[in-house]
Amino acid sequence: MKAQVPISKKFTNLKDQIRDKAHSLALFHPPQNPHTQLSLSLSPLLTHTHFTFFPGKIFPFPPYNRHQPPCLTQTSSPNSPSNSIQQNYGANTSLLTDGSENPSNPNLGDLPESCVALVLSYMEPPEICKLARIDRTFRAASSADFIWISKLPSNYRHLVEKLLINGDEKLGKKEIFARLTQPTSFDAGRKEFWIDKVTGGVCVSVSSKALTITGIDDRRYWNRIPSDESRFGTVAYLRQIWWLEIDGDVEFPFPAGSYSLSFKLRLGKVMKRHGRQVCTTADVHGWDVKPVEFKLTTASGQQTVSKRLLETTGKWEYHRVGDFVVGESNTPTKVKFSLTQIDCTHTKGGLSIESK
Repeated sequence: MKAQVPISKKFTNLKDQIRDKAHSLALFHPPQNPHTQLSLSLSPLLTHTHFTFFPGKIFPFPPYNRHQPPCLTQTSSPNSPSNSIQQNYGANTSLLTDGSENPSNPNLGDLPESCVALVLSYMEPPEICKLARIDRTFRAASSADFIWISKLPSNYRHLVEKLLINGDEKLGKKEIFARLTQPTSFDAGRKEFWIDKVTGGVCVSVSSKALTITGIDDRRYWNRIPSDESRFGTVAYLRQIWWLEIDGDVEFPFPAGSYSLSFKLRLGKVMKRHGRQVCTTADVHGWDVKPVEFKLTTASGQQTVSKRLLETTGKWEYHRVGDFVVGESNTPTKVKFSLTQIDCTHTKGGLSIESK
């Protein structure tokens, strides 16, 4: 005789157990992503589907493949009472039924590793890493390749080549993701790239040393100041000048998508006084007379131009230059950008440039 056990009855409280366990470890805050909420409910398909189990027997499910996401194969309509589903979970059904009409209460230890991996695949990387600390099942599930390949940029292999990792197939996708989140230098150490730990988006930073700055070698106008505030260890500081012109470019294999480019600027200079860092604005002048011009162009013909006054003193600010779109991720995209104020009717000074 076979018994039908609704998955909703068997695992109704599993999502609450996961959340309660995570809360007890101070690891997790309920995500705002609606897809994550869906995964914690084990999805509507799973919740409202009946599984057919044979007491004391195990279905000949295919073995769990850590490189492929778990899948469900429906063998009849969801509304059919004889509906059964085969799942690529490799789960021992003895965990789900004790052969009686009163199934035992499931707990986190009963949840198959592949089911945990499916839930984790809907979460953001920081949440996955936190939940991996719950127990061995979560830790093993969090390393499934299919989870992390969905978090990696579409052209991650090109980025791995820049990291000089030989034979990336020997590395798990989780390890590749972890390495790519660490800043990696290129162009003789004057530029860095990394991927965002949450979104997986590619970020690039350009040192002030990689910029072409008019008058940079004349110390009457510019100085290079060592700074522990900069990821590159130095900032360019403008004392005073009539003609301000700063140009830069970057050529990089960006994945297809939309990107925003900004200059990181500050009106003022940091100095050490009595063992403390203080920002002096004694040299700041001329930025409220006429606006500076920001410009961005790409090899594909995209261009944006904007003008604005520099007003805030004493703190770093990101000044957005513009956006550009990458359609082809197999070839490097070249972007040129500039910051100018070439009205020679007045001087300006007191500007720090960290990077773009």
